[in-house]
Amino acid sequence: MAFIDLTSLGKSFGPTAVVRDFDLALEKGEFVSLLGPSGCGKTTVLRMVAGFETPDRGDIRIEGQSVLRQRANQRQIGMVFQSYALFPNLTVAENVAFGLRVAKVASAEITPRVNEMLDMVGLAAMKERYPYQLSGGQQQRVALARAVAPRPRVLLLDEPLSALDAKIRVALRTEIRAIQRQLGITTLFVTHDQEEALSMSDRIVVMNGGRAEQIGTPEEIYNRPATRFVAGFIGTLNVVEGQVGREARAFLNCAGGRLALPDTFDASAGEKIAVAVRPQSLRPCSVEMGGLHGIVRHVEFLGAFTRLHVSCGQTTLLVDCFARDLAATVRVGGPISLTVATDEVLRLSA
Repeated sequence: MAFIDLTSLGKSFGPTAVVRDFDLALEKGEFVSLLGPSGCGKTTVLRMVAGFETPDRGDIRIEGQSVLRQRANQRQIGMVFQSYALFPNLTVAENVAFGLRVAKVASAEITPRVNEMLDMVGLAAMKERYPYQLSGGQQQRVALARAVAPRPRVLLLDEPLSALDAKIRVALRTEIRAIQRQLGITTLFVTHDQEEALSMSDRIVVMNGGRAEQIGTPEEIYNRPATRFVAGFIGTLNVVEGQVGREARAFLNCAGGRLALPDTFDASAGEKIAVAVRPQSLRPCSVEMGGLHGIVRHVEFLGAFTRLHVSCGQTTLLVDCFARDLAATVRVGGPISLTVATDEVLRLSA
């Protein structure tokens, strides 16, 4: 039995169905991210688990017990919000202690627990400061300490990093994951940032239209997307459409040339299909080696790599490569040939 079971959850606001037949099982200590665009239902799922919303259908079970009849403060859940939600008139230590008092922790335990939590998030020296005296990242650390201080069964994180600047966000996501592993708290994390989900999660749930499009490890979601939506949402993607041909092996006749297909593809000669290729999988090569041929329309220097925009007929392909790998002949307006390993060609379904 899973530690948390969400079964056939459904939620509508008026005539609009926000969550539809949603199923998810989390194991104890697992870190699972709900990832998707705005309006896909991920925050609504989180709020139903927290007890802030009541599902119209389905059940939520924690450690085998349904919590639908329990109020939010009875579910032993810690939550960190995007907006920090700290009390401005309380010090850092008092903010963390507030959650313990609400949880009715014995007075003698509060001060040691507060000190333990603040030491864990690296703010022990700032416990007498007020929220306005802290940076955004420090305030979010206080909010995290307050959420985990009562030792909840479940930790819910509602886009806690979205209000922070990029450098602090990267540092804090590493700290959150380290703390979560240290405490072993089962965690459900909502984000629209694919990099956060890929770097932090044991598993990712990609949501679209209130449903789970795919559930899997970060590697599975990125390398083996189940649908066109997942493939397009996770990372940058080139979609190539064409007609299957067969000689010694299967290939795709498409704008700009021919693309070799993996032997695992179940496609008949003459069938029209769509495949996906990541930009880093396309490699500039000699004309003789290349299966695709096009014209370089634009070159972007992006620091760690250079991105080429290559037109192949009516299709524009993005090609990412290290600058040192580019031939000196690659120039805007000039021809280019591309190759890709067959195992890096993804078959797309709906």
